[in-house]
Amino acid sequence: MELTATCRCGQLAVRVSGEPLRVSVCHCHECQRRSGSAFAWQGRWNEDAVASAGDVASWRNTGTSGGAATFNFCPHCGSTLFYTNDSLPGQIAVAMGGFASQPQPAPHFSVYENRRQPWLAVNGDDVEHM
Repeated sequence: MELTATCRCGQLAVRVSGEPLRVSVCHCHECQRRSGSAFAWQGRWNEDAVASAGDVASWRNTGTSGGAATFNFCPHCGSTLFYTNDSLPGQIAVAMGGFASQPQPAPHFSVYENRRQPWLAVNGDDVEHM
């Protein structure tokens, strides 16, 4: 599998090769704020399977759990396209929405469900609810 994610204006792109290590949706408040939605949907790949092109800006944040992550976004349109998490060295998470019209793998994990919006359900026989 090869997919290319882009920001809204198209100047920042991330190309991934191979199957993702994990695809998940996260309902934590940080991901809700980052995505501007009820949850964030991301896939993780080994860093050697990910290549970015274009201008990128970064913002580092330490979450309520004490873990730190670096979020990479387009300095022109502001779209967060990929991030790294210190607790997952060697892996890069890509915002699945950046792949837009391309076929995308479904999530297998739904995390921080205690913060999930009550009107939202993540369905699928093989989804692990955490």
